Amino acid sequence: MIEVKNINKSFVDDNENERFVLQDVSTVFETGKVNFIIGQSGSGKTVLLKSLVGLHEINSGEILYDGICYNKLTFNERKTIRQESGMLFQGGALFDSLTVFENVKFPLDIFTDMSEEEKDVIVNKCIDRVGLLAASALYPSEISGGMVKRASIARAIVVNPRYLFCDEPNSGLDPKTSLLIDALIKEITYEYNITTVINSHDMNSVMEIGDTISFIHNGKMWWRGTNLNILDSTNKELNDFVFASNMAKRAKANIESDGM
Repeated sequence: MIEVKNINKSFVDDNENERFVLQDVSTVFETGKVNFIIGQSGSGKTVLLKSLVGLHEINSGEILYDGICYNKLTFNERKTIRQESGMLFQGGALFDSLTVFENVKFPLDIFTDMSEEEKDVIVNKCIDRVGLLAASALYPSEISGGMVKRASIARAIVVNPRYLFCDEPNSGLDPKTSLLIDALIKEITYEYNITTVINSHDMNSVMEIGDTISFIHNGKMWWRGTNLNILDSTNKELNDFVFASNMAKRAKANIESDGM
């Protein structure tokens, strides 16, 4: 479990003016659950995700990994938690010069002292788990966008992480492929009992697999719930975000009319 307690994060612009992007944010990302961070562009959700993994240092507050205050650890002390974390980047971030197999193997080369035989067994298991054994010898340029995302998931789980962070995992994918990636992330989260945190604006994904949802508005924690009660919320800002499109508004109207 990852707990965020009263964190604040600011940036200083070129004129030396301080601007707070996160203000007194508190939330919980539960173990064995798919936890979403949602919000409009500029709301602070990406800054929150980057703060969780240490890419941004917060001004104040606490980020607790199973009770350990991550932001108060030194760079070297954070090594264990970093080794227990997997990251799925928005564009996949595979190395163009490495095959799928070599990309997935890369974290084991960096973080472990396993033998090559041990690494090969684990890598093949992870590649098989995401359905890419037939493509393991191919390079990123030779596979589809959806396959790149699946290879990225295999690379993220190869270290058997306790925590998995995903930045817009469905970005650039068609709706059908997005559903497949959603299902894969959910299955892996449950199967390995991972604390999965996803930064996304894709409401289809939120409604499909969102066990917990943290809605950030203007840098503040505005609402927290699940995909089961988000449609029933009376929070105006949340509703404006969730039902921004005309299609979503019509769907909400139909749901309300059916319930009358």
